[in-house]
Amino acid sequence: MRPVGILGGMGPEATLLLMQKCIALVTASGRDTVDDADHIPLIVHQNPQVPSRIARLIDGHGPDPAPVLAQMARDLAHAGAQALAMPCNTAHHYADVVRAATDLPFLDMITATADHLAATGVKRPGMLASPAVRLVSVFDAAFEARGLTPIWFADEVPVLALIRAVKAGKPLTELCPQMMALGQAALDQGADHLLVACTELSLLTDSLPATALWTDSLDCLTAQIAAFAGPPVSSC
Repeated sequence: MRPVGILGGMGPEATLLLMQKCIALVTASGRDTVDDADHIPLIVHQNPQVPSRIARLIDGHGPDPAPVLAQMARDLAHAGAQALAMPCNTAHHYADVVRAATDLPFLDMITATADHLAATGVKRPGMLASPAVRLVSVFDAAFEARGLTPIWFADEVPVLALIRAVKAGKPLTELCPQMMALGQAALDQGADHLLVACTELSLLTDSLPATALWTDSLDCLTAQIAAFAGPPVSSC
């Protein structure tokens, strides 16, 4: 199997969740027996020192994350990665910087997510995402090419507050009502599907409204990683 390098730490728990999802793909694959060697090889650069994307893109101050991300990509290439993946939607604003840093293929979470939504007939995804994703148009080109119309919150303060609470380590059980309220608010604004497009919020998907149809972009990236590493064991 081919190892995939993970530009991680954005945030740390989201990176761990990606690793858990990769393990779960194999253990839930229906094989009679699963051994260590059956699992997806990952080389993880868990770097919480990547400059804040929120500070840079929303607040308009702070150091540029781009040089750090480029160096992480080079470090992963030197460590033996054969492809790169980045479990942070907002950081995909810097995807071209990561691509240019090495000759390795970049597994693009944004494209994979847009492909999945289009293939399942979604038209108006409700965006459970950082306001930075909207401000720097992370999904715009991919959505426009597939006829998808994103539904953004009229008031983005609650979603940013929830993301910051997850990053601050507040107990997830205390944050569940906020996640449920956000999901319902997106549906009330006309979304026909919910898209979890912040990997901090991926930790709270169990709290989405029970009747809602939803996709987590982190699941789409996990499926890409599995497909690159070896025989596909699942799909987004």
